[in-house]
Amino acid sequence: MTTAEIETADAVDIHSPKRFFNRELSWLAFNGRVLEEAGNTKHPLLERLRFLSISSSNLDEFYMVRVAGLKGQVEANVNTQSQDGLTPAQQLEAIWQATAKLVTEQQSCWRALREELRTVGLAMVEWSQLSRTDQKWLERYFMEQVFPTLTPLAVDPAHPFPFLPNRGKSIVLQLQRGADKRRLEALVPMPPQIGRFIRLPGAAIRFLPIEHLIVQFYEKLFPGFELLGSGIFRVLRDSEMEIDEEAEDLVRLFESALRRRRRGSVIRLTVNGSMPDDLRSFVIDQLGVGPQDVFSLEEMIGIDDLSQLIVSERTDLLFEPFNARFPERIRDFGGDCFAAIRHKDIVVHHPFESFDVV
Repeated sequence: MTTAEIETADAVDIHSPKRFFNRELSWLAFNGRVLEEAGNTKHPLLERLRFLSISSSNLDEFYMVRVAGLKGQVEANVNTQSQDGLTPAQQLEAIWQATAKLVTEQQSCWRALREELRTVGLAMVEWSQLSRTDQKWLERYFMEQVFPTLTPLAVDPAHPFPFLPNRGKSIVLQLQRGADKRRLEALVPMPPQIGRFIRLPGAAIRFLPIEHLIVQFYEKLFPGFELLGSGIFRVLRDSEMEIDEEAEDLVRLFESALRRRRRGSVIRLTVNGSMPDDLRSFVIDQLGVGPQDVFSLEEMIGIDDLSQLIVSERTDLLFEPFNARFPERIRDFGGDCFAAIRHKDIVVHHPFESFDVV
């Protein structure tokens, strides 16, 4: 502890709310330390990628429960201060600022890790970088594996904006029909039953994000239309659960609470930075999200999916597996620990002394 920190600590009034750390901001600081592990070059490269993915998943859970709870208090006009002296509205403001910084650091970390992974033979590729053979293979993969799982949705007065599940990712398209130049906004929810990244065939380890493949073959979904613009977005919904422990039927109560949780209000929207402004406004308006809950990301939406890039064959990029020691005495009895204990002569010493059990 530095002299300046000691002097600052001594200057804090022991009766002031400032002597407390805010619970929510303290949690965000903890998740920042998780993210720091992704930048620790002493860790293997894929383990650093895992830390990055964990930090994103942690942030999702934080928003779905704790931020959702604060937003509920604000909507209910609750102004009770926390122990550190902040109202729910003030806590949300501080959370938004801290989250913006954390999300920016996550994007920068992924940018750096992506380049490091490329140098060791694990690459995230784009369509323009692929050979004609790879492109033909991907077209066949799209038609056989991806196309049957897609549900393209037009959005117009006759077809309202659909419900999108919690943590759901969707591609939004701005199209123009060739016959009459009519414009159309459409959605293609990304299928959860298919992995986010498609591994290409060959000795090299290469991945293509599935959203790139879907946009590439949009004409299969919307024949006769021209693509004017596209983007990807992801929604997080309020997942806080309030359970009355005195309820007569807890099973039924939990069932209804879980159904409400899946359909909670949108509390966070992430969009890719290259999405056209009119498409971004369209998505924001349709979901009814406030400007403080919208995060525009330059690199990747849904960083928690990066854990899918951790391939088992690159053991050199992973932590060495931990092999627990198995007691020889238990091996003598075929792994039956109770048989080993029964045949063990337990010597009981003085009650204050240790005794050998195994």
